[in-house]
Amino acid sequence: APESLMQALEDLDYLAALDNDGNLSEFGIIMSEFPLDPQLSKSILASCEFECVDEMLTIAAMVTAPNCFLHAPPGTEEIALTCWRKFSHPAGDHFTLINVFNAFKEASANSTSQCNNEKWCRDYFLSCSALRMAEIIRAELVEIMKRIELPISEPDFGSKENILSIKKSLLSGYFMHIARDVDGSGNYLMLTHRQVAQLHPFSSYYNTRKIPEWVLFHEFSISEDNSIRVVSEISPDLFMELVPQYYFSNLPPSESKDILQEVINHLSPVSTMKEEQK
Repeated sequence: APESLMQALEDLDYLAALDNDGNLSEFGIIMSEFPLDPQLSKSILASCEFECVDEMLTIAAMVTAPNCFLHAPPGTEEIALTCWRKFSHPAGDHFTLINVFNAFKEASANSTSQCNNEKWCRDYFLSCSALRMAEIIRAELVEIMKRIELPISEPDFGSKENILSIKKSLLSGYFMHIARDVDGSGNYLMLTHRQVAQLHPFSSYYNTRKIPEWVLFHEFSISEDNSIRVVSEISPDLFMELVPQYYFSNLPPSESKDILQEVINHLSPVSTMKEEQK
């Protein structure tokens, strides 16, 4: 449909993948080397700048592979949740996926047979086939990085700097996927489409006491009760630091946009001072 095509071109333009004539920019050409959604490609390229490539490749593989969390059989839902909480990361679902992948790799390294791997996955209500697929995808992404001679930083998962760097990389590609909890009860209003969504049941924030006000999400699903999947907390300050100004100015008016505008107004004097010092 023409509307879908125009939306796709607009998204590519926001991601700096197009030049002024509507052709692929140099940046867009590099992005197109990855067989991924443009937002994910952009996040991987941004991770080269923020030096968290190792972690970003794992996230990319995990969100591209099928969902690794299995639907628990009736009566075992609480057991499954307890198992998954062992991988839960306070920064959000993207980081939880890294924990799951690393735990699977460790279990694979320690096991002597494929059956042990599958048993480990069953014990934690995880899909062995999905995690193996993630391993394959990640290996392919590493090969692409090497072929186009992009740097792969050393793993540093867990440090404060690394967590911030991962959030910056994700925001570089997914600034169009931001939502705000408007009433403190998990009703998330998306900035772009002004639709209300709830957290997906597989989210590590689901049914927790404190849910974040501002989140970045991987995808929005109408078929699954208007839910946002793979969600991590972000701060308005960090969002305003990385969002393209022309994207922000095109957002529809809303209370969320007013809050973000206040963040800009608050940051502006500091930015001006820094420029003068330079």
